[in-house]
Amino acid sequence: MKIAAFNVKRLGWTKVNKKAVREIIIEIVSEYSVVVLLEVMDESGKAMKLLLKHLNDYGDNKRNPYGMLCSEPLGPEGRQEKFVYFYRKKEVQILDSYQYGENNEDDVDDEDDEDDDEDEEDVDDVDELAREPFAVLLKCPNTVVQNLVLIPVHTTPSDAEAELNALHDVVEDVRERWQNDNIMILGDFNADGQYLSMRKKDSILISSAPYYWLIDDDVDTTTSNNNDHTYDRIVVYGKRMLKAIVPNSAIAYNFEEDLNLTEEETQSVSDHYPVEVELKQKAQRKRNPGTTGGAQKKKAGPAAKKRRGA
Repeated sequence: MKIAAFNVKRLGWTKVNKKAVREIIIEIVSEYSVVVLLEVMDESGKAMKLLLKHLNDYGDNKRNPYGMLCSEPLGPEGRQEKFVYFYRKKEVQILDSYQYGENNEDDVDDEDDEDDDEDEEDVDDVDELAREPFAVLLKCPNTVVQNLVLIPVHTTPSDAEAELNALHDVVEDVRERWQNDNIMILGDFNADGQYLSMRKKDSILISSAPYYWLIDDDVDTTTSNNNDHTYDRIVVYGKRMLKAIVPNSAIAYNFEEDLNLTEEETQSVSDHYPVEVELKQKAQRKRNPGTTGGAQKKKAGPAAKKRRGA
């Protein structure tokens, strides 16, 4: 089962209403069982409803349709975005969802005065996140993990270090809430270049065990020819979750190359590639003769573009 996060760069009515751009986005989304779209600017929700309609009218999606789950607009006024999940309803069920920050702030109001210092720290964690993650708990019956938590991320570039540090508290909060350690953090971390040096990256709370980074530092996750930064990442919590990942399946999907697009067509969609990973399937008791398991293999994509020193 393939999962992805994709920063689609100011995805709203204008972009979705352009047939050529919409069709490329649909081809990309259709690669996955679950994908969370970032930088969705669609306050009314009309654009995402239109995208879902056309998505489910495309190819095999008619027989294996998608459902959709959207967060509320998040972030500073004038720059609010949504996290939007698309998931194949025959493969995945959403058991629960949780907007980090809302209940945390309510809890602060209910605590006794003696806990004020600890509560102030919780508020600081929430304030450090420009767009509080909209986490989901998924039932994935065909995978080895069965249940999976996704925590999407889109940091503010200038505050990337502080926001990534705050994710540790998000993970701890989610672990307590759902009693589940099968956790994946994914999205646009802005974790490279001028926004996050290697030295700073190595010092953040989620940089070492029990956290495991699946997208290597030498993978280009941008569509731009002017840089080769690894802004987008996938991080899993714990060795059990790490063992549930198909080896070498964590890549940036170079849709420009795979769909044979021009640079102009690619840039009309986004300045980012999706980052994706595949979960191991649950062992089947019986297979039909002549069938093979696993997803269709793709080109290694932009990883080859960025191998430093090659």
